[in-house]
Amino acid sequence: MSQPDKVLILDFGSQYTQLIARRVREAGVYSEIHPCTVTAKEVAAMAPKAVILSGGPSSVADADAPPFDPAVFDLGLPTLCICYGMQLLAHHLPGGHVAASTDREYGRADLQLLADVPLFAGLPQKDGHIVWMSHGDKVMAAPEGFVVAARTKNVEIAALANVSRRIYALQFHPEVAHTEDGERILHNFLFEIAGLTSGWTMSSFLETELASLKEKVGDDEVVCALSGGVDSTVVAVMLHKAIGKKLHCIFVDNGLLRMGEGEEVAAYLREHFDLNLHYVDAAKLFLDKLAGVTDPEEKRKIIGKTFIEVFEVEAAKLPKVKYLAQGTLYPDVIESVSFKGPSAVIKSHHNVGGLPEVMKLALIEPLRELFKDEVRKVAVELGMPDFIIWRHPFPGPGLAIRIIGEVTEERLEILRRTDKIVQSELVASGWYRKVWQGFAVLLPLKTVGVMGDGRTYENVAAIRVVDSLDAMTADWSRLPSEILAVMSNRIINEVKGVNRVVFDVSSKPPATIEWE
Repeated sequence: MSQPDKVLILDFGSQYTQLIARRVREAGVYSEIHPCTVTAKEVAAMAPKAVILSGGPSSVADADAPPFDPAVFDLGLPTLCICYGMQLLAHHLPGGHVAASTDREYGRADLQLLADVPLFAGLPQKDGHIVWMSHGDKVMAAPEGFVVAARTKNVEIAALANVSRRIYALQFHPEVAHTEDGERILHNFLFEIAGLTSGWTMSSFLETELASLKEKVGDDEVVCALSGGVDSTVVAVMLHKAIGKKLHCIFVDNGLLRMGEGEEVAAYLREHFDLNLHYVDAAKLFLDKLAGVTDPEEKRKIIGKTFIEVFEVEAAKLPKVKYLAQGTLYPDVIESVSFKGPSAVIKSHHNVGGLPEVMKLALIEPLRELFKDEVRKVAVELGMPDFIIWRHPFPGPGLAIRIIGEVTEERLEILRRTDKIVQSELVASGWYRKVWQGFAVLLPLKTVGVMGDGRTYENVAAIRVVDSLDAMTADWSRLPSEILAVMSNRIINEVKGVNRVVFDVSSKPPATIEWE
C-alpha cells in the first residue's frame, strides 16, 4: 500500500501544536510534528506534501528565539504559517517587518476579510468572523509578493497570502474550536491549496502496520508487557494478528491493580484472541518491597525496578525472543524531540521504561505514530470490546500512587472497594464515556464520624474525575451533585474503613491528574 500524503508541522513551542496535528489527521491527512530546528534539506528529505509552522511563545526579535532555517520557504511546498509562524515569515522574507504591539490580543477577535484568496474560499459573507488570537508582536509590513488578506480592530495585517507560491499566514489560530471557521480554513489549505488526498484512516494504518510488523519480525519472536490498558492490549492484538504464536505476552500482577482487573483482562484475551499469555502473580513480592515506604518517588522507583526484575526473569525463559513491544504513543515521541529538549521528569516510572537497556532487545512500537483517540479507533477496527477500548487510563504503578502514604493489603482493599463504586456509578450514570478519567484516592488521615449511635474514626477518600484530550492538560469534571451524592453514600455505607468522602476540584496545571 502506498504511503499517505504527509503534512510536516514545525513546532516552535506552541501549546496548540499537537492540536494542529490532530485537526489535520481528523481531516484524513497524515501529519507529523518535528522540532523547528530541522533544516530545509531535512524537510525536503522527509518528502512532505505541505508544511505548517506552529505558533510559539517567543518573539522573533529575542536573542534566544527558536532557531529556524528560512530556506524552508524556498522549497516550493504549500506552507501555512500560524501566529509566531506568520511573524517568522515577515521577519525572514524581504520587505516584511515585525514589531512589538502596543495593543496585545489574547482571546476572541473579529476578523474582517480583505482579499478573495483560496484560503478563505467558502467562508460566509459577513462583517466579522470570530477568531482566536494569542500574540504580543504583530506584522507591520507584508513581505514582497504578499497581499494582506484580513485584519482585526487591533491588527492591520491579520492574514497574508502569496497565491502563486502557495504560502499563507494567519495571526490567529484556526486549529482551536473558538475560531468559528477554523475547520474550513484548514480544509481549504489541505485540499484546495495543497491538493492533498484524504487517505489517513485507522483501517489503512492497520493494514500497512500489520504487513510491516510481519516483515520486520520474520522468524524471530516478540515479548510484550501487557498491562490491561487499551494501549498495550492493542499492541498485543495487532502483533498476534501479524505473527501469531511468535508473540509472548507477559502480564505481571503486581498486586496494585483494580478489583478483578487482572483476571478479567487475561481471561478475555485468552478466550477471544487466543493470545500466548504468561500470567505472573508477583503481588507479595511488590507489597513486601513497598512495606514502610511513604515517599511517592521512592514508591515509583521500587515498583519500576521490581517490575523490570520480574519481567526480565520471565522473558529469560523465552530464548528466541529478539524484540520488545511497547505501547508508546505519539505524544511521548513528540516530547522527546522538542526543540527545548526532552521534557522534565515529573514521574519516574512510566510503563516499561528501562527494559530495552536492561534486556538488550530491539524495540517495536506499533502505535508510536498515533494519538490516544486514534488508538481507540484501531481497537474498534480490531473488534475489541468497549470495556477495553474505553477503559480509563491507569498508571503504571497502579493503586500505589492512589494510596497516599504506606501501601498495605488492608489499605489496598479499602481503595479497591471505593474505586469500584466510583467506576460503577460513572458507568451507570452514563458519565464514564464522557470523562477522560475517574478514580478514588485514599488519604493518609482519619476523621471523626458518626454511624448509628457510635463514634467512628476512619479514613477519608477523595474522588477525582477529569476532562482532557491527551492528559497534558485537564480540568475537573462538573459531575451532577446527585451522582456525587450517590457515590458518597455508597462508599460510606458499603466500604468498611471510610467515613468521609471529598471531591477534588483542581485542574492540571497546577495540579497533576494523579495525586502522586
